[in-house]
Amino acid sequence: MKIGILGSGDVGRVLGAGFVKKGHTVKLGTRDPGGEKVKSWAASVGAGASLGTFSEAAAFGDLVVVATLWSGTESALALAHPKNLEGKIVIDATNPLDFSVQPPRLALGHTTSAGEKIQALLPGAKVVKAFNAVGNPHMVDPSFPGGRPTMFIGGNDAGAKKTVMGLLTDFGWESVDLGGIETSRYLEPLAMIWILQYLRTSSGAHAFKLLKK
Repeated sequence: MKIGILGSGDVGRVLGAGFVKKGHTVKLGTRDPGGEKVKSWAASVGAGASLGTFSEAAAFGDLVVVATLWSGTESALALAHPKNLEGKIVIDATNPLDFSVQPPRLALGHTTSAGEKIQALLPGAKVVKAFNAVGNPHMVDPSFPGGRPTMFIGGNDAGAKKTVMGLLTDFGWESVDLGGIETSRYLEPLAMIWILQYLRTSSGAHAFKLLKK
């Protein structure tokens, strides 16, 4: 599958490399495709990775991942051009974090969410919330003593969620579908639990797991 990534920070680069590792081709969208950091990333990942603008990455991908800081998400989607994303699965890996205070807090909640905002900005796309409640070092092939961790997802399109759950299985996760994109209102606070544990322990070596009988 051809994967477009919007955002060239840690999350975008980790997921991009992970998709290439699993046999997909990736175009990493960035505001500066000629930057040394992203050029070094592409060289290290190999032939399956390329660089482009947000618009080029959005047009390239059969599936597109939004991996931007929340403060830059709306402008990134505008630069990507929503027309380029119509009919496509869009994985929303963002969290609406406000870094003006420490620890950071959620800028949205209760009645809306980043996932819902992104779906509204991309009315023709099939947005699925995923990858937002774990640190990027564990997004691909997570290894924990308790077995595969759980990735909770949400979105309005059943077929899109089935595709994303298949990708999550390939990435080493079990996944749980919580429902529509409005469940992002609960998935984004879940990320805050992960963040607070990280700040308390100075370690990102944790993930969530749903235990079932």
